[in-house]
Amino acid sequence: MGLGMRRPKLIPPCIGWQEDLPGPDELPVAAPALGFDTPNYQDDIFLELPRALLLARGWVIWLVPIMLILLINASWSSLSAERSLDLEEWMILIFGLFVGAWSILFCVKVEIAPRDLPLRFNRARQRLYAYNFKCRLWNPFERWRVVPVAYDWSQVRAERWSAALKCGVELSIVKPGTNEVIDRFPLTAMNADSHVWAYVCTYMQRGPEALPPPGPPWDHNDVLWCNVAMRLAPKVEWPADMDLESRTAP
Repeated sequence: MGLGMRRPKLIPPCIGWQEDLPGPDELPVAAPALGFDTPNYQDDIFLELPRALLLARGWVIWLVPIMLILLINASWSSLSAERSLDLEEWMILIFGLFVGAWSILFCVKVEIAPRDLPLRFNRARQRLYAYNFKCRLWNPFERWRVVPVAYDWSQVRAERWSAALKCGVELSIVKPGTNEVIDRFPLTAMNADSHVWAYVCTYMQRGPEALPPPGPPWDHNDVLWCNVAMRLAPKVEWPADMDLESRTAP
């Protein structure tokens, strides 16, 4: 079937759907590779891969004091004017204050999100464990929170997506025996890397011996002293029972 005739299998498909990648028990069509990434941990029992909310963190937070100074200066200049503000000027001032507050809160919350959002693939149990972070970037006023989840490997599907200037691979969880999606979260972001999905499938199907040797693990809790944002960001803390289950065999 040609590319133009392809249709998504899942109900509903992910936003920006491009193609469905091979299923969890199908042979990968891409070569298994992680690019410049390296596993947090890998042995015969489980594989842990890192995920990041943003590709680069630690510099946006330095915009906060600059924005705060500009916001205070603009407000003081308007309110200390010799004449009274008319209705239109008051509306502009209030709107500017809201946008300024939104920008400051957004920068702070994005920068101090969890240091890592790992995925654990337990080969012995045939289970996926995801350290998910529930947030809507457009709404920094609501509570953002970590929501760890666990699913059977047989429920996992992967879709490649592309939207605007972003692309990636989304993991979708289906109701057993159907194509009905009950949960979704990213495998990769900012790259349409089906090779990562091939890496995961190869590991779950054939074990670490079938994969190219990984680079040295990277401890995401080990951050530079000068990276203020990452030092303020909370460390990864799995629920104790899920942490034990995801790292051990039955």
